[in-house]
Amino acid sequence: MKSFNIPEYYRSPIISRVKNIRSAADKRKKDFSPSVLNFGKVEFVLARHFGFCFGVENAIEISYRAIEENPNKRIFLLSQMIHNPGVNDDLEAHGIRFIQDTLGNQLIDWNELSAEDIVIIPAFGTTVEIEERLKNIGIELQQYDTTCPFVTRVWKKSEKLGTDDHTVIIHGKDKHEETRATFSHSRQHAKSVVIRDISEAKMLGEVILGEKNKADFEHIFGGRYSENFDSDRDLDKIGVVNQTTMLASETQEISDYLHQIMLQKFGQEKVSNHFANTRDTLCYATNDNQTATSNLLNEQADLAIVVGGYNSSNTSHLVELLEQNFSTYFIKNEDELLSTNTIRHFNLHQKEVLESENYLPQKEQIRIILTSGASCPDATVDRIIQKILSFTGADVDLDEVMNNLQKKFGDGV
Repeated sequence: MKSFNIPEYYRSPIISRVKNIRSAADKRKKDFSPSVLNFGKVEFVLARHFGFCFGVENAIEISYRAIEENPNKRIFLLSQMIHNPGVNDDLEAHGIRFIQDTLGNQLIDWNELSAEDIVIIPAFGTTVEIEERLKNIGIELQQYDTTCPFVTRVWKKSEKLGTDDHTVIIHGKDKHEETRATFSHSRQHAKSVVIRDISEAKMLGEVILGEKNKADFEHIFGGRYSENFDSDRDLDKIGVVNQTTMLASETQEISDYLHQIMLQKFGQEKVSNHFANTRDTLCYATNDNQTATSNLLNEQADLAIVVGGYNSSNTSHLVELLEQNFSTYFIKNEDELLSTNTIRHFNLHQKEVLESENYLPQKEQIRIILTSGASCPDATVDRIIQKILSFTGADVDLDEVMNNLQKKFGDGV
């Protein structure tokens, strides 16, 4: 597996050891059981997979290389490198400036850029229109393009669908940078439409079956379909792709539902001509993290903590999974642990930061489920563990905890 050259302060003395133990015992990543760190007064139940993925580490490495290689040049990022405030703050501290915010609103006018500037494309990728704009300015894009390879795989899948005259149904959040980029690339080759969830898939199904008309389609999906889209004509052959960080189970549900709609309209003998059986286009890290988090639902715990940027799609889906069974707190870093009694956290449903009291129960041993999104440094998770241990007075030696973990998993058991 590729090893990335990222700043040492992104790494961790606790989580790195946990991951090394689990990786050595499970090289083929077949074991999704959690790692339990028993510190006596506190027991942490860690998801088997969490934290930085290939695409994120690759993007961070390239960004810091751009800083090192261009000490006398202006360096820009199209938008946030990844959805993690700590990472983006550190890049800004190194002099990198953001051209747009996460919604695509302009922070720096394009006219301020010159051919001498360095522009980094973030891990989400970017639109064809922005690529062309930067090329016209004379900016070289390939050297510091950090687009995740799993995102480009979705673009290639969309192109293939278009070549076969299929309309591309993109399961994603239409305002998200990655989905905006995927939609831009997809519509170069195929009619394309973005749907948010299974409820919108069902509305699309009604359009396909003629239960909703063209005006209904244009009202529901306004601004989310490609130019000259004709819902009477362009929904006879379809294929589904997705934003790589969406909830895998929902993408599968959408795909299965739309397959049934096409089966209902065209019959068993002809359905294969009208519905492309695309393989799920989520990235491996999203799949692994979601599967590992689903395995945590079998555990007993007093609470769950999920760490990541509040605008991180993949992290929000981990929260949605865990809150089915546990009181779940979504925090961006250790600073949100205000005291033994008070936690500041993001409520996904109200879209606001709240403070909750008595999040740590008063009992002899507290059991905490802990995981993080793909854009969260392991060092942040380390600091959360250490802060909770300081609150509770747990004093079990870290080497002892790791030795116990090694005994359980070191021989592959």
